[in-house]
Amino acid sequence: MAEKNEAIKVITTNREAYFNYHILETYETGIQLTGTEVKSARAGRVNLKDAYATIQDGEAWLLNAHISQYTHGNRQNHDPIRDRRLLLHKKEIIRLKSKVQEKGLTLVPTKLYFKGNLIKCEIAIAKGKKFYDKRETEARKTQEREARAAMKHRSREE
Repeated sequence: MAEKNEAIKVITTNREAYFNYHILETYETGIQLTGTEVKSARAGRVNLKDAYATIQDGEAWLLNAHISQYTHGNRQNHDPIRDRRLLLHKKEIIRLKSKVQEKGLTLVPTKLYFKGNLIKCEIAIAKGKKFYDKRETEARKTQEREARAAMKHRSREE
């Protein structure tokens, strides 16, 4: 098969997920949206901050994802925080469900993006960070930032 050269345009990224969770594995899923939701997503009016995914009755669902109402929508406009179905193969759903149940992991959406004309959602199998893990991550970022600043300052002096 010839590989398609499809452009990926990121709509939104869940930066808080990377701060609160250790990301173990990611999956690309489709997402079932209405017309006004797609138009709002094209305008970039999506928030994944409090969103999470779950598996119920053999289907994957995205919960608490906020897609703002379309400004030019009519009475058939969508509910901003409705449950949206994620489109995965049955084997992938079974694999995700078993990992979440046996190890106490969670499913977190990390990214929403366009792949060609389709909107895709990247969900991750994640393990929650403890408070000291968050502090350690923040300290490491601060050290790296200070080291870059020092190198930049040193190169300007010469």
